[in-house]
Amino acid sequence: MDLATIIGMVVANGLIIGAILIGGVGMAAYIDVPSILIVLGGCAGVLGVAFPADMLKAGLKAAMVSFKGKSPEIGETIKMLSQISNVARREGLLALETAAAEAEDDFLKRGLFMLVDGHEAEAIESVLFEEISKIEARHKANSEVWSALGTYGPAMGMIGTLIGLVAMLQNLSDPAAIGPAMAVALLTTFYGSYIANLIGIPIANKLKLRSAQEVAAKSVVANGLLSILNGENPRFMVERLNAALPPAQRFSAEEAA
Repeated sequence: MDLATIIGMVVANGLIIGAILIGGVGMAAYIDVPSILIVLGGCAGVLGVAFPADMLKAGLKAAMVSFKGKSPEIGETIKMLSQISNVARREGLLALETAAAEAEDDFLKRGLFMLVDGHEAEAIESVLFEEISKIEARHKANSEVWSALGTYGPAMGMIGTLIGLVAMLQNLSDPAAIGPAMAVALLTTFYGSYIANLIGIPIANKLKLRSAQEVAAKSVVANGLLSILNGENPRFMVERLNAALPPAQRFSAEEAA
């Protein structure tokens, strides 16, 4: 579980609800069915227009990554690649079949089997980095769904505000009608801002971060496997792959062994 996402959501929503309750008018004053229909219905509709159904479904499903995902352990991956490299130098590439069969990561497993099967370096590089490119494209599409929600939410809120203002102006002679119309005008803006700034934009940003982390981790794997295939010294490989880590987290080849 990603505690940062969960804690952030709880804190943000808790403070907003707390401020509403402290205000003394109660939660009921902030619930308006027409406003909810305008914002939620409008956002659902325009998202359906903006994205194909399969892309929309994948983007909505990807939101769980914000709560369940965790950062890849790049340091541990480098250490594992160093150990695999040492085995390959001592026993040859065919000895990596056991490591390939035991690998939990599918990307690493496919790469190791390609090494064992004797494919050319250029072919392996093309396959691995093409897959990374496709992964990055899928992740970008998923985050765009939530970025769009962050854009459409305030827009739907503004539409609701205009609807409420028109209704209010049409009934200036009836004081009893002014209040409900003004509620629609103000609450749609509130709902639109809420959806954008507490849901759409934060989830989109978290998905972009997770995508960058996964792409970086898979790039380390791809470069490490190509290094092993080319017979590169494990010590040099570790030093080169260390560039993917912050300086404080880097380690020597001896520590990786």
